[in-house]
Amino acid sequence: MADNGTRCAFCHISAERIGLESHLAYSIRDAFPVTELHSLVIPRRHAVDYFSLTREELLACDDLIRRVREEILLKDPGVGGFNLGVNNGVVAGQTVLHCHFHVIPRRQGDVANPRGGIRHLLPGKGNY
Repeated sequence: MADNGTRCAFCHISAERIGLESHLAYSIRDAFPVTELHSLVIPRRHAVDYFSLTREELLACDDLIRRVREEILLKDPGVGGFNLGVNNGVVAGQTVLHCHFHVIPRRQGDVANPRGGIRHLLPGKGNY
């Protein structure tokens, strides 16, 4: 349950959706993937954002991010890079107010020019 009394989607995730997991975190495939195999790593405890996580939760999430990466590379050797992201707050684009990390596989040619990566969040800021 979220702090505001609403039902949190990540606190009540279906067991069938869970991929890799630990006692402090779990992974799922993103329901609206940016690229194929786009995954989320989610702490089990309801924490609104990155800054609400404990050190142990951060380490558990980091470990799972690395395990998800390895799993993706085994499934698709064509993956040549990753974007890792976490949105903190509604003004930063966070839509589910339960901390979660995006693990987005990238492939050669998936965009014309990948330079700037996440800097493209604000139009015109990725080109430098």
